[in-house]
Amino acid sequence: MTSPRPMSLPYGALPPPYGPPITLADARQVMAAAEAEAAVHGWPMVIAIVGSGGQLVMLHALDQAQHGSVPIAQAKAETAVSFRRPSKLFEDAVAAGSLGLRLLGMPNLMPLDGGLPLLVDGRVVGAIGVSGMQSVQDAQVAAAGAAALAAAGIP
Repeated sequence: MTSPRPMSLPYGALPPPYGPPITLADARQVMAAAEAEAAVHGWPMVIAIVGSGGQLVMLHALDQAQHGSVPIAQAKAETAVSFRRPSKLFEDAVAAGSLGLRLLGMPNLMPLDGGLPLLVDGRVVGAIGVSGMQSVQDAQVAAAGAAALAAAGIP
């Protein structure tokens, strides 16, 4: 499944506001879709979902997922919710060099693709972070989870 890259913000644009934390029922829906995408490809992923306050709501390590991916998935989700932006934006800034390299000094930021904010009614209710394969594959699984929340038609 390939989804369009969500939430690309123009320079100076404000990110969407925070909303209430994602419900457990909605987090289960996001997790199920992300797990299904990983399973289709046989990817051993770690999938983390955090609420709008950055607290962990769900964490699943699929069979044979590498242990090192657990904190990475959590950090990608925390980055996406803390900054209300996809973690890919930070990866791109670091890759561009120059002033983007200063992001590497931020202790609360994971500049790797695979973290996406989760939106309900235009508000950030949480985020999903995925780790276990290459960043583009992590992002594909995260996008499948985020798309399930949007497809559910939750107001």
